[in-house]
Amino acid sequence: MILLIDDDPSITASLALLLKQAGHSSRSAASPAEALRLIERERFDLVLQDMNFSRRTTGEEGLALLKEIKARTPRVPVILITAWGSIPLAVKGIQSGATDFITKPWSNPQLLQSVRTALSLTAATSPIHDRTPTREELDARHDFHSLIGRDPKFLKVLDLIGRVSPTDASVLITGESGTGKEEVAEAIHRNSPRRDAPFVKVNLGGLPSTLFESEMFGHIKGAFTDARQDRRGRFDLADRGTIFLDEIGDLDPACQVKLLRVLQDRAYEPLGSSVTQTVDVRVISATNRNLPDLVEKGDFREDLLYRLNLIAVHLPPLRERPDDIPLLAGHFLQGIGNVYRRNGLAIGEAALRWLRGLSWPGNVRQLRQVIERTVLMAGGDILEVEDFERALSAQSDEGRRSLLPAVGSMTLDEIEKAMILKCMDHFQGHISRVAEALGLSRAALYRRFEKYGIQP
Repeated sequence: MILLIDDDPSITASLALLLKQAGHSSRSAASPAEALRLIERERFDLVLQDMNFSRRTTGEEGLALLKEIKARTPRVPVILITAWGSIPLAVKGIQSGATDFITKPWSNPQLLQSVRTALSLTAATSPIHDRTPTREELDARHDFHSLIGRDPKFLKVLDLIGRVSPTDASVLITGESGTGKEEVAEAIHRNSPRRDAPFVKVNLGGLPSTLFESEMFGHIKGAFTDARQDRRGRFDLADRGTIFLDEIGDLDPACQVKLLRVLQDRAYEPLGSSVTQTVDVRVISATNRNLPDLVEKGDFREDLLYRLNLIAVHLPPLRERPDDIPLLAGHFLQGIGNVYRRNGLAIGEAALRWLRGLSWPGNVRQLRQVIERTVLMAGGDILEVEDFERALSAQSDEGRRSLLPAVGSMTLDEIEKAMILKCMDHFQGHISRVAEALGLSRAALYRRFEKYGIQP
């Protein structure tokens, strides 16, 4: 049963009809007082409520009603209905416990999807047990073959993503670089009803703001000078599937607005076109940055943050799950052995203990790289401590090579270009980190890309 709260009878009537056609029953209330009386007498699975119930448009009545509802029925999801110009008010509602917000005029498919997501998410996150399932129990329910680990913190992550995968809820994955955020995103998609549809990855950190619209929404022939043919955007490619927005914290503020409108309306216009296209897509995003801090600094939109993190998944760093290091090392060693046709590879017990004692600032990604480097450098099939030390030493030596060239051997422009290329390689094309390391703004870095003919 869904409770509809709005003082406009035409709104509640149209919502009731729409929900009935989708198989949902509903009750209506025209005022906060009537709504609270109904909540006291009946059990509701979801609330759809307006933010204003008088001539005042401050939304204070709606926020007060929301707080009353959450105080009486804290587990019942509430979806707010507001005008686009009242988005800051909707953000306040999310902070007060609302699950989502719909803007007027709404699109029926988008509203129904929001209702389905809220209902399924409530069922998925309800406490069905007082303990974290074992790895064997999780593997029996889900396909987590690419996610290696048995640490209690990691099992809690697997339990959460296993429960939310069947829903369409947007997921924000956070964690340090190299913790496996992309693998978790793929696992969510693989365990969802969208598993047979596309999984489209987008690295926003390496996407220039000037190319954002063309890359994400596509363009039509003639939209700009080099647009010689129509091009499909990433959202179009991901239709009915999942889009993975990596490095979301590096997105330019102007692009954040464009992304927010797509997430809100599930519609966009290709560059150069006036025809609106709709899209059915699940959004999973990831970042190693602290988005709430960016919001406080004004570098990230708060309303976009709430659109992205309906479910937040934080991946623990490898140093916090040392017991998983031998499991990961064995998994990587087997794969690397298959690639290089060295199936007799093994890691000595002393070496495993030594690996467990390292801090691994680069997390799982660094562990894999070290194991592969050790395999390539080691003479025997049993990898010992000295083999790993030699590989790590060689890796450190690379970082210490010739800080400055010989006098007269390079111009300043050549040195600058070389340093940019070195930073691009070191940070794996992560534009914001490269700019920060060089002491440049992103715009200044792109000007140097153009100056030196560097393709980011």
